[in-house]
Amino acid sequence: MVTYIIGQKLTLLDREPQAGEPAVVLLTSEELDQHPVLAGLETTLHHLPPARDARVCKAEVRRDCLCGMVATPRRTREGERIVFGYLLTERHLALCDDSGAVHALIKRLAKEKRWQENSPGRIFYELLELLVARDLHHLAEMEDYLTQMEDRGLSGELEGFNAQLRRMRRDATGWFRYYTQLEDVACELEKNEGAFFTENELRLFHMLERRLGRLRDEAQLLREYCLQVRELFQAEIDIRQNRIMKILTIVTTICLPLSLLAGWYGMNFTNMPELSWKYGYPAVIAASVLIVAICLWIMKKKKFW
Repeated sequence: MVTYIIGQKLTLLDREPQAGEPAVVLLTSEELDQHPVLAGLETTLHHLPPARDARVCKAEVRRDCLCGMVATPRRTREGERIVFGYLLTERHLALCDDSGAVHALIKRLAKEKRWQENSPGRIFYELLELLVARDLHHLAEMEDYLTQMEDRGLSGELEGFNAQLRRMRRDATGWFRYYTQLEDVACELEKNEGAFFTENELRLFHMLERRLGRLRDEAQLLREYCLQVRELFQAEIDIRQNRIMKILTIVTTICLPLSLLAGWYGMNFTNMPELSWKYGYPAVIAASVLIVAICLWIMKKKKFW
């Protein structure tokens, strides 16, 4: 368990906060299972959701606290999803984090941020802001990758294309769902039903809600772009199939009169004069070559290829 005292900056403590002392408390799911007794959180800590149960972003208003969870599509370097539960009271912000990513963000706030007026609500806002600070850049990278996939599709490089596109579409949908849910969380915080926030903090949550709305729109555009690239992929597959069918059609068209000629002279009737003619075999070869040349000339003239 890690504790930071809330002042003009966050100060790391090596002890539990005293009663009435504003603080940020970070726990893991295992520590939360041990039901620790923390001053100021005796009656509310059981509302803190463990990080291992976080699947969506949501906010719930209780009589004396506000709690919920945040599940992001991001992962740590070890491949663990960044998810956490939170509990907000008038004097405390409790966070349940198993990945260590949230603790790293709080450390960053403690190192970089200074405020004239500070509170758990302001700290929570700054935490959410850090979570989405580089998301627009990440969405732009996804769009650039889709553009590269589109160029590859147009150049005919379709090996593994469908699997990559399916993964990109799944990621875009995950980001869209994440922003939609987190926007609902910001909206719930802005309602301030428990009167936990000041007017200035409500203004900040309103700005966060609008920013999340813009990010959601960007993620929606990515989803639509994935559909457009998928249509391009399908169109290229259809073009390839049409080319193959065109070649097969040309071959069939050329071979059909030759098959008729072969079937005709394969009947071996007694009175067929060509059977005893010494130039019959060369004449059939010449006729076959002439038929192929005529078919190719007609197809070229009609621009069949």
